[in-house]
Amino acid sequence: MNLTLMIGLFGLASAAQSAAEEVHFACGVKVGEVTDSSAVIWTRLTAKPDRNLAGVAWAEGADRVPEGRSLAEMEGSVAGALGEVRLQWWPRSGVGSRLSTDWVPVNPERDFTHQFQVRDQLRAQTEYLFLVEGRPLGAEEAECSLIASFRTAPKEEVSAPATFTVITGQEYARRDDKLGGHQIFAHMQVLNPDFFVHTGDVVYHDKPGPFAKSPELARYKWNRIYAMPLQRSFHAVVPSWFMTDDHDVLKNDCWPGQSYGELSWDEGLSIFREQTPTGPRPYRRLRWGRDLEVWFVEGREFRSPNNMEDGPLKSIWGAEQKAWFFETFAASDATFRVLVSSTPVVGPDRSGKKDNHANEAFKSEGDELRAFLATQKDAYVICGDRHWQYVSEDPDSGIREYSCGPTTDRHAGGFSQKNRSDTHRYLKVCGGFLAVSLDYPEDEATLTFRHHAADGSVNNEDVRAVEDQLH
Repeated sequence: MNLTLMIGLFGLASAAQSAAEEVHFACGVKVGEVTDSSAVIWTRLTAKPDRNLAGVAWAEGADRVPEGRSLAEMEGSVAGALGEVRLQWWPRSGVGSRLSTDWVPVNPERDFTHQFQVRDQLRAQTEYLFLVEGRPLGAEEAECSLIASFRTAPKEEVSAPATFTVITGQEYARRDDKLGGHQIFAHMQVLNPDFFVHTGDVVYHDKPGPFAKSPELARYKWNRIYAMPLQRSFHAVVPSWFMTDDHDVLKNDCWPGQSYGELSWDEGLSIFREQTPTGPRPYRRLRWGRDLEVWFVEGREFRSPNNMEDGPLKSIWGAEQKAWFFETFAASDATFRVLVSSTPVVGPDRSGKKDNHANEAFKSEGDELRAFLATQKDAYVICGDRHWQYVSEDPDSGIREYSCGPTTDRHAGGFSQKNRSDTHRYLKVCGGFLAVSLDYPEDEATLTFRHHAADGSVNNEDVRAVEDQLH
Protein backbone atom coordinates (compact mmCIF):
# COMPACT_ATOMS: atom_id res chain seq x y z
CA MET A 1 0.00 0.00 0.00
CA ASN A 2 1.42 3.43 -0.92
CA LEU A 3 1.89 6.09 1.75
CA THR A 4 -0.77 8.46 0.39
CA LEU A 5 -3.42 5.71 0.38
CA MET A 6 -2.42 4.57 3.85
CA ILE A 7 -2.69 8.11 5.25
CA GLY A 8 -6.08 8.50 3.58
CA LEU A 9 -7.42 5.24 5.02
CA PHE A 10 -6.24 6.00 8.52
CA GLY A 11 -7.68 9.50 8.22
CA LEU A 12 -11.05 8.02 7.25
CA ALA A 13 -10.87 5.50 10.07
CA SER A 14 -9.90 8.16 12.62
CA ALA A 15 -12.78 10.37 11.51
CA ALA A 16 -15.21 7.49 11.91
CA GLN A 17 -13.80 6.73 15.36
CA SER A 18 -13.90 10.30 16.62
CA ALA A 19 -17.50 10.59 15.47
CA ALA A 20 -18.37 7.36 17.27
CA GLU A 21 -16.58 7.78 20.61
CA GLU A 22 -17.98 4.32 21.30
CA VAL A 23 -18.63 1.12 19.36
CA HIS A 24 -21.74 -0.94 18.66
CA PHE A 25 -22.99 -3.92 16.64
CA ALA A 26 -25.75 -2.20 14.64
CA CYS A 27 -25.44 -4.81 11.86
CA GLY A 28 -25.52 -7.70 14.32
CA VAL A 29 -23.79 -10.95 13.43
CA LYS A 30 -24.11 -13.47 10.64
CA VAL A 31 -23.17 -17.09 11.26
CA GLY A 32 -22.21 -18.91 8.10
CA GLU A 33 -21.15 -22.18 6.53
CA VAL A 34 -21.72 -24.27 9.66
CA THR A 35 -20.72 -27.91 9.24
CA ASP A 36 -20.22 -30.70 11.78
CA SER A 37 -16.95 -29.13 12.98
CA SER A 38 -16.63 -25.54 11.74
CA ALA A 39 -18.36 -22.18 11.35
CA VAL A 40 -17.70 -18.62 10.20
CA ILE A 41 -18.82 -15.72 12.41
CA TRP A 42 -19.18 -12.30 10.74
CA THR A 43 -19.53 -8.98 12.49
CA ARG A 44 -18.96 -5.25 12.03
CA LEU A 45 -18.25 -2.43 14.47
CA THR A 46 -20.48 0.60 14.07
CA ALA A 47 -20.55 4.14 15.43
CA LYS A 48 -24.22 3.99 16.47
CA PRO A 49 -26.44 1.18 17.84
CA ASP A 50 -28.96 1.47 14.98
CA ARG A 51 -29.31 2.70 11.42
CA ASN A 52 -30.03 6.38 10.87
CA LEU A 53 -33.84 6.40 10.74
CA ALA A 54 -34.08 10.20 10.75
CA GLY A 55 -31.57 10.75 7.97
CA VAL A 56 -31.88 12.68 4.73
CA ALA A 57 -33.99 10.96 2.08
CA TRP A 58 -32.41 10.13 -1.25
CA ALA A 59 -33.47 12.20 -4.22
CA GLU A 60 -35.07 10.39 -7.15
CA GLY A 61 -32.38 8.97 -9.41
CA ALA A 62 -29.53 9.68 -6.96
CA ASP A 63 -26.31 7.73 -7.53
CA ARG A 64 -24.02 9.72 -5.23
CA VAL A 65 -24.14 11.44 -1.85
CA PRO A 66 -25.67 14.93 -2.22
CA GLU A 67 -23.20 17.78 -2.30
CA GLY A 68 -22.62 19.18 1.17
CA ARG A 69 -23.79 15.98 2.87
CA SER A 70 -21.95 12.97 4.27
CA LEU A 71 -23.09 9.39 3.84
CA ALA A 72 -23.66 9.16 7.61
CA GLU A 73 -26.38 11.80 7.28
CA MET A 74 -28.45 9.79 4.80
CA GLU A 75 -31.49 7.73 5.74
CA GLY A 76 -30.61 4.20 6.77
CA SER A 77 -26.86 4.80 6.98
CA VAL A 78 -24.78 2.77 9.41
CA ALA A 79 -21.32 4.32 9.82
CA GLY A 80 -18.48 1.99 10.78
CA ALA A 81 -16.14 2.44 13.73
CA LEU A 82 -12.55 1.51 14.49
CA GLY A 83 -11.96 -0.96 17.26
CA GLU A 84 -11.31 -4.57 18.18
CA VAL A 85 -13.54 -7.62 18.43
CA ARG A 86 -13.31 -10.94 20.21
CA LEU A 87 -15.28 -14.19 19.95
CA GLN A 88 -16.02 -16.70 22.73
CA TRP A 89 -18.06 -19.88 22.28
CA TRP A 90 -19.22 -22.86 24.35
CA PRO A 91 -21.79 -25.70 24.20
CA ARG A 92 -25.22 -24.67 25.48
CA SER A 93 -25.33 -27.85 27.53
CA GLY A 94 -22.37 -26.66 29.56
CA VAL A 95 -20.46 -29.85 28.77
CA GLY A 96 -17.25 -28.70 27.17
CA SER A 97 -14.77 -25.90 27.55
CA ARG A 98 -15.33 -22.24 26.78
CA LEU A 99 -12.99 -21.16 23.98
CA SER A 100 -11.94 -17.68 22.96
CA THR A 101 -10.06 -15.87 20.23
CA ASP A 102 -7.67 -13.01 20.90
CA TRP A 103 -8.80 -9.43 20.41
CA VAL A 104 -8.41 -8.55 16.73
CA PRO A 105 -8.89 -5.20 14.97
CA VAL A 106 -11.70 -4.72 12.46
CA ASN A 107 -10.49 -3.67 9.04
CA PRO A 108 -11.37 -0.15 7.85
CA GLU A 109 -10.48 -1.20 4.30
CA ARG A 110 -13.13 -3.94 4.58
CA ASP A 111 -15.90 -1.73 5.97
CA PHE A 112 -14.89 -2.26 9.64
CA THR A 113 -15.81 -5.96 9.43
CA HIS A 114 -14.13 -9.09 10.71
CA GLN A 115 -14.84 -12.77 10.09
CA PHE A 116 -13.85 -15.36 12.67
CA GLN A 117 -13.01 -18.68 11.03
CA VAL A 118 -13.69 -21.43 13.59
CA ARG A 119 -12.21 -24.54 12.01
CA ASP A 120 -12.20 -28.06 13.50
CA GLN A 121 -13.02 -26.71 16.97
CA LEU A 122 -16.67 -27.72 17.19
CA ARG A 123 -18.48 -30.94 18.05
CA ALA A 124 -21.05 -32.43 15.70
CA GLN A 125 -24.78 -32.16 16.43
CA THR A 126 -24.24 -29.65 19.22
CA GLU A 127 -25.88 -26.33 19.99
CA TYR A 128 -23.37 -23.58 20.73
CA LEU A 129 -23.74 -20.20 22.34
CA PHE A 130 -21.28 -17.53 21.37
CA LEU A 131 -20.41 -14.07 22.61
CA VAL A 132 -19.08 -11.37 20.30
CA GLU A 133 -17.48 -8.41 22.08
CA GLY A 134 -16.24 -5.08 20.80
CA ARG A 135 -14.15 -2.25 22.17
CA PRO A 136 -12.61 0.98 20.81
CA LEU A 137 -8.90 0.99 20.06
CA GLY A 138 -6.96 1.54 23.27
CA ALA A 139 -9.77 0.37 25.56
CA GLU A 140 -9.06 -2.36 28.10
CA GLU A 141 -12.56 -3.81 28.43
CA ALA A 142 -15.40 -4.72 26.10
CA GLU A 143 -17.84 -1.87 25.55
CA CYS A 144 -20.44 -3.72 23.47
CA SER A 145 -21.44 -7.35 23.16
CA LEU A 146 -24.12 -9.69 21.90
CA ILE A 147 -24.92 -13.34 22.52
CA ALA A 148 -26.10 -15.59 19.70
CA SER A 149 -26.28 -19.30 18.89
CA PHE A 150 -26.09 -21.99 16.21
CA ARG A 151 -26.32 -25.76 15.81
CA THR A 152 -23.70 -27.90 14.10
CA ALA A 153 -24.55 -30.63 11.60
CA PRO A 154 -24.61 -34.31 12.57
CA LYS A 155 -21.88 -36.69 11.48
CA GLU A 156 -22.26 -38.35 8.10
CA GLU A 157 -23.23 -41.72 9.53
CA VAL A 158 -26.02 -40.35 11.77
CA SER A 159 -29.66 -40.07 10.72
CA ALA A 160 -31.08 -36.81 12.08
CA PRO A 161 -33.98 -34.56 11.07
CA ALA A 162 -33.30 -31.15 9.56
CA THR A 163 -35.13 -28.04 8.43
CA PHE A 164 -33.78 -25.30 6.23
CA THR A 165 -35.32 -22.27 4.56
CA VAL A 166 -34.57 -20.58 1.23
CA ILE A 167 -35.22 -17.04 -0.05
CA THR A 168 -34.35 -14.64 -2.87
CA GLY A 169 -35.05 -11.03 -3.86
CA GLN A 170 -34.54 -8.90 -0.73
CA GLU A 171 -34.95 -5.22 -1.60
CA TYR A 172 -34.98 -2.49 1.05
CA ALA A 173 -37.59 -0.37 -0.73
CA ARG A 174 -40.01 -3.32 -1.00
CA ARG A 175 -39.78 -4.48 2.61
CA ASP A 176 -43.19 -5.10 4.22
CA ASP A 177 -42.29 -3.75 7.68
CA LYS A 178 -40.92 -0.23 7.37
CA LEU A 179 -39.07 -0.26 10.68
CA GLY A 180 -38.47 -3.98 11.16
CA GLY A 181 -37.47 -5.18 7.70
CA HIS A 182 -38.88 -8.21 5.89
CA GLN A 183 -41.53 -10.08 7.85
CA ILE A 184 -40.60 -13.50 6.48
CA PHE A 185 -37.56 -13.49 8.78
CA ALA A 186 -39.84 -13.63 11.81
CA HIS A 187 -41.93 -16.40 10.22
CA MET A 188 -38.82 -18.39 9.31
CA GLN A 189 -37.41 -17.97 12.82
CA VAL A 190 -40.55 -19.56 14.28
CA LEU A 191 -39.67 -22.72 12.34
CA ASN A 192 -36.29 -22.85 14.15
CA PRO A 193 -34.41 -23.90 10.99
CA ASP A 194 -31.05 -25.61 11.23
CA PHE A 195 -29.72 -23.43 8.42
CA PHE A 196 -30.80 -20.86 5.87
CA VAL A 197 -29.95 -20.27 2.20
CA HIS A 198 -29.99 -16.89 0.50
CA THR A 199 -29.86 -17.62 -3.23
CA GLY A 200 -28.81 -14.07 -4.12
CA ASP A 201 -30.21 -10.63 -4.91
CA VAL A 202 -29.45 -9.92 -1.28
CA VAL A 203 -29.27 -6.21 -2.09
CA TYR A 204 -30.03 -4.37 -5.31
CA HIS A 205 -27.19 -2.13 -6.44
CA ASP A 206 -29.12 -1.15 -9.57
CA LYS A 207 -32.38 -0.08 -7.89
CA PRO A 208 -33.05 3.49 -6.75
CA GLY A 209 -32.66 4.92 -3.28
CA PRO A 210 -29.74 5.22 -4.23
CA PHE A 211 -28.32 3.53 -7.32
CA ALA A 212 -25.12 1.99 -5.89
CA LYS A 213 -22.65 2.89 -8.62
CA SER A 214 -19.67 3.05 -6.24
CA PRO A 215 -18.15 0.79 -3.57
CA GLU A 216 -19.21 3.34 -0.92
CA LEU A 217 -22.89 3.11 -1.87
CA ALA A 218 -22.77 -0.68 -2.36
CA ARG A 219 -21.55 -1.05 1.23
CA TYR A 220 -24.18 1.44 2.39
CA LYS A 221 -26.91 -0.85 0.98
CA TRP A 222 -25.46 -3.92 2.71
CA ASN A 223 -25.14 -2.09 6.03
CA ARG A 224 -28.67 -0.70 5.86
CA ILE A 225 -30.48 -3.95 5.18
CA TYR A 226 -28.64 -5.91 7.90
CA ALA A 227 -29.24 -3.23 10.53
CA MET A 228 -32.98 -3.97 10.36
CA PRO A 229 -34.29 -5.72 13.52
CA LEU A 230 -35.98 -8.71 11.85
CA GLN A 231 -32.83 -9.56 9.90
CA ARG A 232 -30.59 -9.08 12.94
CA SER A 233 -32.73 -11.31 15.15
CA PHE A 234 -32.88 -14.11 12.59
CA HIS A 235 -29.18 -14.16 11.75
CA ALA A 236 -28.23 -14.27 15.43
CA VAL A 237 -29.70 -17.78 15.74
CA VAL A 238 -29.74 -19.34 12.23
CA PRO A 239 -26.58 -20.23 10.26
CA SER A 240 -26.57 -19.09 6.63
CA TRP A 241 -25.24 -20.02 3.22
CA PHE A 242 -25.09 -16.94 0.99
CA MET A 243 -24.98 -17.18 -2.80
CA THR A 244 -24.34 -14.42 -5.34
CA ASP A 245 -26.61 -13.26 -8.11
CA ASP A 246 -26.59 -10.35 -10.52
CA HIS A 247 -28.06 -7.49 -8.46
CA ASP A 248 -25.73 -7.95 -5.50
CA VAL A 249 -22.61 -8.16 -7.67
CA LEU A 250 -23.32 -5.33 -10.13
CA LYS A 251 -26.56 -5.05 -12.08
CA ASN A 252 -29.25 -7.03 -13.87
CA ASP A 253 -28.01 -10.04 -15.90
CA CYS A 254 -24.33 -9.07 -15.46
CA TRP A 255 -21.23 -11.13 -16.26
CA PRO A 256 -17.46 -10.91 -15.59
CA GLY A 257 -15.66 -7.86 -16.94
CA GLN A 258 -18.61 -5.51 -16.71
CA SER A 259 -18.96 -2.53 -14.37
CA TYR A 260 -21.74 -0.43 -12.91
CA GLY A 261 -20.70 3.20 -12.79
CA GLU A 262 -17.55 3.29 -10.65
CA LEU A 263 -18.26 -0.19 -9.22
CA SER A 264 -16.15 -2.83 -10.98
CA TRP A 265 -16.90 -6.54 -11.28
CA ASP A 266 -14.05 -7.45 -8.93
CA GLU A 267 -15.18 -4.88 -6.36
CA GLY A 268 -18.75 -6.16 -6.48
CA LEU A 269 -17.64 -9.74 -5.80
CA SER A 270 -15.19 -8.61 -3.13
CA ILE A 271 -17.84 -6.60 -1.28
CA PHE A 272 -20.22 -9.57 -1.38
CA ARG A 273 -17.59 -11.73 0.32
CA GLU A 274 -16.75 -8.95 2.74
CA GLN A 275 -20.38 -8.61 3.85
CA THR A 276 -21.27 -12.32 4.17
CA PRO A 277 -19.72 -15.11 6.26
CA THR A 278 -17.80 -17.07 3.66
CA GLY A 279 -15.13 -19.72 3.30
CA PRO A 280 -12.35 -19.91 0.74
CA ARG A 281 -14.37 -21.26 -2.22
CA PRO A 282 -17.53 -19.81 -3.82
CA TYR A 283 -19.11 -23.19 -4.58
CA ARG A 284 -19.71 -25.45 -1.59
CA ARG A 285 -21.67 -28.39 -0.25
CA LEU A 286 -23.10 -29.35 3.14
CA ARG A 287 -23.57 -32.89 4.40
CA TRP A 288 -26.32 -33.15 7.02
CA GLY A 289 -26.02 -36.65 8.45
CA ARG A 290 -26.68 -39.80 6.49
CA ASP A 291 -29.73 -38.67 4.56
CA LEU A 292 -29.18 -35.16 3.21
CA GLU A 293 -26.52 -33.36 1.16
CA VAL A 294 -26.94 -29.88 -0.33
CA TRP A 295 -24.85 -28.23 -3.09
CA PHE A 296 -24.60 -24.42 -3.33
CA VAL A 297 -23.26 -23.49 -6.76
CA GLU A 298 -21.77 -20.20 -7.95
CA GLY A 299 -23.70 -18.75 -10.89
CA ARG A 300 -22.00 -15.43 -11.64
CA GLU A 301 -18.24 -15.62 -11.16
CA PHE A 302 -17.45 -18.12 -13.93
CA ARG A 303 -20.18 -17.45 -16.49
CA SER A 304 -19.84 -16.69 -20.16
CA PRO A 305 -21.42 -13.50 -21.51
CA ASN A 306 -25.16 -13.86 -21.97
CA ASN A 307 -24.87 -12.68 -25.57
CA MET A 308 -22.28 -15.29 -26.55
CA GLU A 309 -23.55 -17.79 -29.12
CA ASP A 310 -24.79 -20.92 -27.38
CA GLY A 311 -22.75 -24.11 -27.69
CA PRO A 312 -20.69 -26.57 -25.65
CA LEU A 313 -18.22 -23.87 -24.54
CA LYS A 314 -20.85 -21.47 -23.24
CA SER A 315 -21.24 -21.91 -19.49
CA ILE A 316 -22.77 -20.46 -16.36
CA TRP A 317 -20.78 -22.64 -13.96
CA GLY A 318 -17.39 -22.91 -15.70
CA ALA A 319 -15.55 -26.17 -16.40
CA GLU A 320 -13.92 -26.58 -12.98
CA GLN A 321 -17.10 -26.07 -10.96
CA LYS A 322 -19.13 -28.27 -13.28
CA ALA A 323 -16.63 -31.12 -13.00
CA TRP A 324 -16.67 -30.74 -9.20
CA PHE A 325 -20.46 -30.88 -9.13
CA PHE A 326 -20.82 -33.90 -11.40
CA GLU A 327 -18.14 -35.83 -9.50
CA THR A 328 -19.28 -35.06 -5.94
CA PHE A 329 -23.00 -35.32 -6.66
CA ALA A 330 -22.67 -38.72 -8.33
CA ALA A 331 -20.36 -40.00 -5.57
CA SER A 332 -22.60 -38.95 -2.68
CA ASP A 333 -24.39 -41.69 -0.79
CA ALA A 334 -26.84 -39.31 0.90
CA THR A 335 -30.45 -40.48 0.67
CA PHE A 336 -31.58 -37.12 -0.69
CA ARG A 337 -29.42 -34.75 -2.72
CA VAL A 338 -30.43 -31.15 -3.35
CA LEU A 339 -28.90 -28.71 -5.81
CA VAL A 340 -29.45 -25.04 -4.91
CA SER A 341 -28.99 -22.71 -7.86
CA SER A 342 -29.31 -18.93 -7.87
CA THR A 343 -31.18 -19.17 -11.18
CA PRO A 344 -33.61 -21.70 -12.72
CA VAL A 345 -32.49 -25.00 -14.20
CA VAL A 346 -35.93 -26.30 -15.21
CA GLY A 347 -38.21 -23.24 -15.37
CA PRO A 348 -40.19 -22.42 -17.45
CA ASP A 349 -38.98 -18.84 -17.46
CA ARG A 350 -40.08 -15.71 -19.27
CA SER A 351 -39.26 -15.89 -22.97
CA GLY A 352 -37.21 -12.69 -22.92
CA LYS A 353 -34.73 -13.82 -20.26
CA LYS A 354 -31.24 -14.91 -21.32
CA ASP A 355 -29.24 -15.58 -18.17
CA ASN A 356 -30.12 -19.05 -16.82
CA HIS A 357 -30.24 -22.73 -17.71
CA ALA A 358 -33.99 -22.62 -18.40
CA ASN A 359 -33.43 -20.11 -21.23
CA GLU A 360 -32.45 -20.76 -24.84
CA ALA A 361 -29.31 -18.65 -24.30
CA PHE A 362 -27.73 -21.40 -22.13
CA LYS A 363 -29.63 -24.39 -23.50
CA SER A 364 -26.53 -26.51 -24.24
CA GLU A 365 -25.30 -26.50 -20.67
CA GLY A 366 -28.88 -26.67 -19.38
CA ASP A 367 -29.49 -29.83 -21.39
CA GLU A 368 -26.22 -31.29 -20.11
CA LEU A 369 -27.13 -30.57 -16.52
CA ARG A 370 -30.68 -31.89 -16.78
CA ALA A 371 -29.46 -35.05 -18.54
CA PHE A 372 -27.03 -35.68 -15.71
CA LEU A 373 -29.64 -35.09 -13.01
CA ALA A 374 -31.98 -37.49 -14.80
CA THR A 375 -29.57 -40.32 -13.96
CA GLN A 376 -29.59 -39.49 -10.23
CA LYS A 377 -32.24 -40.90 -7.90
CA ASP A 378 -33.87 -38.70 -5.25
CA ALA A 379 -32.26 -35.54 -6.61
CA TYR A 380 -34.01 -32.17 -6.47
CA VAL A 381 -33.35 -28.59 -7.55
CA ILE A 382 -34.14 -25.39 -5.64
CA CYS A 383 -33.76 -22.03 -7.35
CA GLY A 384 -34.03 -18.35 -6.55
CA ASP A 385 -34.09 -15.30 -8.84
CA ARG A 386 -37.67 -15.67 -10.12
CA HIS A 387 -40.28 -13.42 -8.50
CA TRP A 388 -42.91 -16.12 -8.23
CA GLN A 389 -43.20 -19.48 -6.50
CA TYR A 390 -43.47 -22.72 -8.39
CA VAL A 391 -42.90 -26.46 -8.48
CA SER A 392 -41.97 -27.66 -11.96
CA GLU A 393 -41.31 -31.15 -13.27
CA ASP A 394 -39.14 -31.32 -16.37
CA PRO A 395 -41.03 -33.43 -18.94
CA ASP A 396 -37.85 -35.04 -20.30
CA SER A 397 -35.80 -35.74 -17.16
CA GLY A 398 -38.50 -35.84 -14.47
CA ILE A 399 -36.40 -33.49 -12.31
CA ARG A 400 -38.41 -31.36 -9.90
CA GLU A 401 -37.47 -27.74 -9.31
CA TYR A 402 -38.76 -25.56 -6.48
CA SER A 403 -38.64 -21.77 -6.85
CA CYS A 404 -38.73 -20.05 -3.46
CA GLY A 405 -40.22 -16.73 -4.68
CA PRO A 406 -39.25 -13.20 -3.53
CA THR A 407 -39.27 -11.95 0.05
CA THR A 408 -42.47 -9.88 -0.12
CA ASP A 409 -45.69 -9.69 -2.11
CA ARG A 410 -44.63 -6.20 -3.23
CA HIS A 411 -41.67 -7.85 -4.95
CA ALA A 412 -43.73 -10.52 -6.74
CA GLY A 413 -44.42 -10.26 -10.46
CA GLY A 414 -43.04 -10.88 -13.93
CA PHE A 415 -45.22 -13.94 -14.47
CA SER A 416 -48.93 -14.72 -14.58
CA GLN A 417 -51.14 -17.53 -13.32
CA LYS A 418 -52.42 -17.62 -16.91
CA ASN A 419 -48.98 -18.84 -17.99
CA ARG A 420 -49.31 -22.05 -16.02
CA SER A 421 -48.12 -24.95 -18.15
CA ASP A 422 -48.13 -28.75 -17.98
CA THR A 423 -44.66 -28.44 -16.41
CA HIS A 424 -46.04 -26.74 -13.30
CA ARG A 425 -47.16 -28.80 -10.34
CA TYR A 426 -47.72 -25.59 -8.35
CA LEU A 427 -47.62 -21.93 -9.36
CA LYS A 428 -48.38 -18.77 -7.39
CA VAL A 429 -47.18 -15.25 -8.13
CA CYS A 430 -46.49 -14.12 -4.57
CA GLY A 431 -43.78 -13.45 -2.04
CA GLY A 432 -42.67 -15.75 0.75
CA PHE A 433 -40.09 -18.48 1.29
CA LEU A 434 -39.43 -22.18 0.83
CA ALA A 435 -38.95 -24.49 3.82
CA VAL A 436 -37.47 -27.97 3.38
CA SER A 437 -37.75 -30.61 6.11
CA LEU A 438 -36.06 -33.98 6.44
CA ASP A 439 -38.27 -36.17 8.63
CA TYR A 440 -38.60 -39.81 9.64
CA PRO A 441 -42.26 -40.86 9.78
CA GLU A 442 -42.40 -44.57 10.58
CA ASP A 443 -38.58 -44.56 10.51
CA GLU A 444 -38.47 -43.86 6.77
CA ALA A 445 -36.75 -40.71 5.53
CA THR A 446 -38.92 -38.19 3.69
CA LEU A 447 -38.12 -34.74 2.29
CA THR A 448 -40.95 -32.21 2.43
CA PHE A 449 -40.95 -28.95 0.43
CA ARG A 450 -43.34 -26.28 1.72
CA HIS A 451 -43.95 -22.97 0.01
CA HIS A 452 -44.84 -20.36 2.62
CA ALA A 453 -46.59 -17.09 1.89
CA ALA A 454 -45.14 -13.78 3.11
CA ASP A 455 -47.38 -14.05 6.20
CA GLY A 456 -45.91 -17.47 7.06
CA SER A 457 -48.93 -19.56 6.03
CA VAL A 458 -48.37 -22.62 3.83
CA ASN A 459 -49.30 -22.27 0.17
CA ASN A 460 -48.21 -25.70 -1.04
CA GLU A 461 -46.71 -28.90 0.36
CA ASP A 462 -44.89 -31.63 -1.56
CA VAL A 463 -43.75 -34.72 0.37
CA ARG A 464 -41.11 -36.81 -1.36
CA ALA A 465 -40.27 -40.36 -0.26
CA VAL A 466 -37.17 -42.33 -1.19
CA GLU A 467 -37.04 -43.16 -4.92
CA ASP A 468 -40.06 -41.00 -5.72
CA GLN A 469 -38.02 -40.11 -8.78
CA LEU A 470 -37.25 -43.20 -10.85
CA HIS A 471 -35.30 -42.36 -14.00
